Amino acid sequence: MKPDMIENKFLILPALTCFNHRGCKFIKVQKSENASPVFKISAFSLINKFILKLKLFKLLQFLAFLGLGLVLFWLIYKDQDIDRIKSILKNDVNYTWIWVSVILGILSHISRAMRWSLMIEPLGRKPGLLNTFLSVMIGYLMNLVIPRMGEISRCGILARYEKISFTRLVGTVVTERIIDILMMLLLTALVIITQFGALLEFLENNPDIKGKLSGLALSPWFFAGAVLLFVLLFLSRNKIRKSAFFSRIRQTVLKFGEGLKTIKDMRNKRAFIFHTLFIWLMYFLMLYVSFFAFDFTSHLSVPAGLTTFVLGSYGMVAPVQGGIGAWHFMVIQSLFVYGIAKPDAVVFAFLAHSTMTSMLIIIGLISLVVLPFINRRTA
Repeated sequence: MKPDMIENKFLILPALTCFNHRGCKFIKVQKSENASPVFKISAFSLINKFILKLKLFKLLQFLAFLGLGLVLFWLIYKDQDIDRIKSILKNDVNYTWIWVSVILGILSHISRAMRWSLMIEPLGRKPGLLNTFLSVMIGYLMNLVIPRMGEISRCGILARYEKISFTRLVGTVVTERIIDILMMLLLTALVIITQFGALLEFLENNPDIKGKLSGLALSPWFFAGAVLLFVLLFLSRNKIRKSAFFSRIRQTVLKFGEGLKTIKDMRNKRAFIFHTLFIWLMYFLMLYVSFFAFDFTSHLSVPAGLTTFVLGSYGMVAPVQGGIGAWHFMVIQSLFVYGIAKPDAVVFAFLAHSTMTSMLIIIGLISLVVLPFINRRTA
């Protein structure tokens, strides 16, 4: 169909939500009786330019995030002995524990799919567990392409195959993210309370680092910068309140309240709480059991593992594909606090992250292939 085709006094335009050429949707725009051909051409030209700019923005966003992650990764590993890393990975790793880590990771994703099904049930639909799980895994795969893309992707996939409202599915994912934030805050508080002494001991054993931190905190430049920032924020408070950033924060707070209300009204609260705790337990164990794959980390305690897990999770929040670079940095610094030498910590971070990422890529690609086939057979 040509863009300038006119049917029943309506102008047919390609929808901006089009995902591919074969499945392109169309929207109708009221045609004015007095509209000139020049105006029509200009309108199409503007729309096409907008679509091209949108695609270009997504491409630049992808390249920028990927570039940032690769730069961080390079800065961490550029001075490392690659031959030593290869030797350790070949000869000094107990891969049984790595496979255990993979199994625990898969269990966490199955539980996440089951929890999502519980959240969808109040919408009047009960999606199949297999479709839900495959959608979740494809979402993780999409996150490795563009950060935060996975949440939208899995909602779109499940909406298509289970005939559920896409908008309402997005609402359930927002609630999921709220719960994840709450769990992260609780675990962060637990680490601060239980491991503050370990941090003080680390600083006492590393006077150079302690001196640098003390110098920074007592620096007049640091104090002057803090005062200047406070003054600027105070003078700009009215503009900040009217800004898009402040509006986004306010909407997030409102969604937070709505999400909590959704959980309060949920019928099967016990199952929801169980899956939430199980998911995060599996996330933690997936990292912790990897300690036993190396001699230099096998002695680390559960609190050390929890600290490493929490700080690594903040690395995953960074806007880079799969937390590459950011996750490695946070985990390496955490292990350093507990006495693991940096050359050993970089090996652990490399294998643990590679295992986790490989699992998501492999299962995500399998899900992409299997999902349409399964639904064709059951249609």
